[in-house]
Amino acid sequence: MAEINLRRLRKAFDDFVAVEDTDLTVPNGAFFVLLGPSGCGKTTTLRMIAGLELPTSGEIRLGSEDVTFKRARERDIAFVFQLFALYPHMTVRGNIAFPLRTQGTPRAEIRRRVEETARLLRIDHLLDRPVGGLAGGDRQRVALGRAIVRRPLAFLMDEPLGTLDAAFRELMCEELKALHDRIGATTVYVTHDQVEAMAMGDVVAVMNAGRVLQSGPPHEIYHRPRSLFVASFIGSPAMNLVDAEGGLEPGAAQVRVAGTEQPMPRLRTAAEPGAHVYGVRPEHVALVDESALRAEVVAVDYLGARQVVTLDGPAGRLRAKIGNGQRVDVGERVGLAFDGAKAILFDARSGNALPSTLFEADHHG
Repeated sequence: MAEINLRRLRKAFDDFVAVEDTDLTVPNGAFFVLLGPSGCGKTTTLRMIAGLELPTSGEIRLGSEDVTFKRARERDIAFVFQLFALYPHMTVRGNIAFPLRTQGTPRAEIRRRVEETARLLRIDHLLDRPVGGLAGGDRQRVALGRAIVRRPLAFLMDEPLGTLDAAFRELMCEELKALHDRIGATTVYVTHDQVEAMAMGDVVAVMNAGRVLQSGPPHEIYHRPRSLFVASFIGSPAMNLVDAEGGLEPGAAQVRVAGTEQPMPRLRTAAEPGAHVYGVRPEHVALVDESALRAEVVAVDYLGARQVVTLDGPAGRLRAKIGNGQRVDVGERVGLAFDGAKAILFDARSGNALPSTLFEADHHG
């Protein structure tokens, strides 16, 4: 397995820039997720790592080797697509064995590695079945087997679970992550599904409009988003984002929101008077009896152990994620209390988070 390094990677198609000035390091053995909306450049980035697209400029290193302008067949990687192409006239065994046969691997070695791979994927009982009659999940396992059996330096996966139904996708997420943990393979995985990304990734890189906006462990991306886009894209429900008023001095630990003073981590820089946004996750909003900031309950959605309460008030529409033991009724007016230690202040013009003590803390929850 190998580390993957991208340096100032750029890809333009005539006047359209799909990937702009991207720097990324995929650690050796990591499950690395490229996450973002459709058209953000994540699949183009993956295809450049694979050698299916050549970059306009920049550098790609696979381990110690510069592979920037090498074709796909010259790179020791395996690619798993969303629409996996299997050979319908072959058995499961034949499909998994195919890459080894094309490499001239001895027959006994092929048999051993195919059976070992099939056991790993829990499809060893299907080895002599034709792939044509298999269910979608088993066909996906065969496609994974064909990639794994080669033991490449890296696996690249482009939305491989996108065609599966929700329940089966959840199961395959768990299995893919467990498989990665067993074989320790460097894996780059592309998805637009943030729940999938946060559940599976050791490292998540959030892309938008051709740029990587933030990269780090899932808890870091979730709790300390460094831009308004990441704050709003990650989380279900998304982070509450409320207009804030006035300027602030370095060291300020309160900000004016909807005519009330609200707590936040201490600012490390001044916040010039102008447009700012106060961000707080729904689970960091409490419903209380006494508060200067009040709102009306407009909806309550029960999620088993938790409930999501939608509220309208002077701060606009907010969502609070609270325990199901707290009784809340539609139409009720409640007080709001924010956990200021977890809040973030953003500059609305640049979209960037302002430096504060939150970004210096070893914060995991």
